[in-house]
Amino acid sequence: MRVYGISTQRPDQLADFAAYAELPFPLLSDQDGRLAAGLLLPVFRAGGLTRFKRLTLLVDPAAVVRSVQFPVTDPAGSVDEMLALAREHPRIPG
Repeated sequence: MRVYGISTQRPDQLADFAAYAELPFPLLSDQDGRLAAGLLLPVFRAGGLTRFKRLTLLVDPAAVVRSVQFPVTDPAGSVDEMLALAREHPRIPG
C-alpha cells in the first residue's frame, strides 16, 4: 500500500514542508491543476492561488477511485478510516 499527499503548492515548497514535518510519505505537486481538473476535485481560491479542499481518496493499483471522504474535518481519523478500508479491499495490496 502506498500513501501520498497531493497539493497545488510548488514541489520545492512541498519538499521543504515534508522535511520540516518529517512526513513518512511523499508529497506530490499538482501545481498545474491537471489532477484537480481531471478528477473534478473540489478547490478554492486563496491569495490568488488555487488550493485543494481537504479530501481523502482511496485509489487502487488500476487507478480506480474506490472511496472518497469529503469533507474531511478530522484528518487523522480520515487516514485511519481509509487505511482500514484499504486493508479490506481485495484489489489494494496491503
